[in-house]
Amino acid sequence: MRVVLCDRLGDPSVLKIVERPIPEPGPHDTVVRVGAAAVNFPDILTVSGEYQHKPELPFVPGIEGAGTVHAVGTEVVTRRPGDRVIFGIRPGAFSEYVKLAPHNMTMPLPDDWSFAEGAGFRVGAVTAYHSLIHRAHVKAGDVLLVHGASGGVGLAAVQLGKHLGARVIATGGDDERLAVVRQLGADHVVNYRTADFVAAVKGLTEGRGADVVYDPVGGDVLERSVRAAAYGARLLVVGFTSGGPSKLMSNHILIKGLSVLGVRAGETIARVSPELGRDYVEELPRLAALGVMRPHISHRFPMDQVADAFRVLLDRKVVGKAVIEMAG
Repeated sequence: MRVVLCDRLGDPSVLKIVERPIPEPGPHDTVVRVGAAAVNFPDILTVSGEYQHKPELPFVPGIEGAGTVHAVGTEVVTRRPGDRVIFGIRPGAFSEYVKLAPHNMTMPLPDDWSFAEGAGFRVGAVTAYHSLIHRAHVKAGDVLLVHGASGGVGLAAVQLGKHLGARVIATGGDDERLAVVRQLGADHVVNYRTADFVAAVKGLTEGRGADVVYDPVGGDVLERSVRAAAYGARLLVVGFTSGGPSKLMSNHILIKGLSVLGVRAGETIARVSPELGRDYVEELPRLAALGVMRPHISHRFPMDQVADAFRVLLDRKVVGKAVIEMAG
């Protein structure tokens, strides 16, 4: 089988394609023939050595994908060969076959979803679900401000927010990409490059502001979001795709009675509160079956163009997800 290998840290050009044996399952393992794997910002950061999780070199990047179960171990009863599944792994998804240990999350791939759509579901859905349900407790009638809304993590929050009954204001830096976000559920879109999103949010809420801010961008965007927040709002710190953390003014947090909530969905499920994992096991397949948070795939690449897949994400060209599709 072919895999994408990172044997030294750097930009996307360091990645190479190598041959490895198809893995055999242990008693509790599941081997999946991968149909597609999604590219995420953590993949880029991991390859460059800038992510908090630093696998030993060499490693196969990729944290989510979808495919068909190829083989199962003797103790596996929940999956069988031929099942179409969505999976998470850290790392290893950029491979024609993956071996999944019991702690790796798998779920059924809906019948009407492609492997590409399944590959792009898990990271965005888990992040949005943990943020909006477990951390911010979003309810019907809330005003939800979603930054970076055309990315996979942002778009999942737009879709889940609408499902929960929130009024969604989505921001981004490109009108064409925001038009897709509007088609997929946002009530209002704001191009922060051509308009002041703080003034726009205030105008759309009669001066009140947003009840929940979902921010995977960081930097100046989160700092300015304090001014767009309503009294008692919940600010979800999801990431720093802008390149750096924010410096929030504590006086603004105090005066507005704000709650600033850090979001680390994977860490929470795996180590801090594993009991929450049962919620994901039940709810994410149900939401997927309903079509909630169904990924939008704007770019598809073969495995030998993996560096190009990384670059379109870096260049902010992706709407929803970019995926690598495996041959065969």
